[in-house]
Amino acid sequence: MAGLTHPNLIVLTGAGLSAESGVPTFRGVDGLWEGHRIEEVASPEAYKQTPHLVHRFYNLRRAALKTVEPNAAHYALVRLEKEWPGAFLHVTQNVDDLNERAGAKKLLHMHGQLKKIRCVWCRNVMDWEADLDVTTACPECATTGKLRPDIVWFGEMPYHIEEVSQALETVDIFVCIGTSGVVYPAAGFARQAATKGAKRLIEVNLEPTEISGHFTEQRQGTAGVEVPRLVEELLAQVK
Repeated sequence: MAGLTHPNLIVLTGAGLSAESGVPTFRGVDGLWEGHRIEEVASPEAYKQTPHLVHRFYNLRRAALKTVEPNAAHYALVRLEKEWPGAFLHVTQNVDDLNERAGAKKLLHMHGQLKKIRCVWCRNVMDWEADLDVTTACPECATTGKLRPDIVWFGEMPYHIEEVSQALETVDIFVCIGTSGVVYPAAGFARQAATKGAKRLIEVNLEPTEISGHFTEQRQGTAGVEVPRLVEELLAQVK
């Protein structure tokens, strides 16, 4: 970018980033999982009322990660992270570990991670890959029935909001990839970046979203195709 040799860059990613990797949504054609709305198995209330059901849902999602691999978009973003001359931050709404497996380091998970669990008794957060149920004892405090996925459920506050807000104060380029544009507060980041003076706001998605009007550029297509192209372009402009 003209006049900016070390621009600050923020990348926000959503489900569209991992779609080509084949990450299952666990929703049927009716939008339900085994007859349940996702909200019924992804909320604090569901965890209190039907913990067995909640654990089964997340055990399936956790196990499914073993069947998928990072795609070209994940690797392109890691290249961008490594070669970008200015400040770089990748904020993801995804709960999979595909960014990490591609090599991402400067990454914040707003909605938690499938391969982490949290004890509501001792509050420790731990890496976890096995199944989980109400009889599983916490590895830290040995209490049973108090472990839950470290996932931000409906009605809970997303993680890292302060860090993201601070980074948005000085952002020069904001890139949004594969998000629906309807989940807040992330859906408000583009507008916040614009008000803070971002020079370029780029949206990559299959189709326009409710927040497309806040962007200066749109790239329509799959992440696996469009993200590597965009990364090549961005890096060429700062070399």
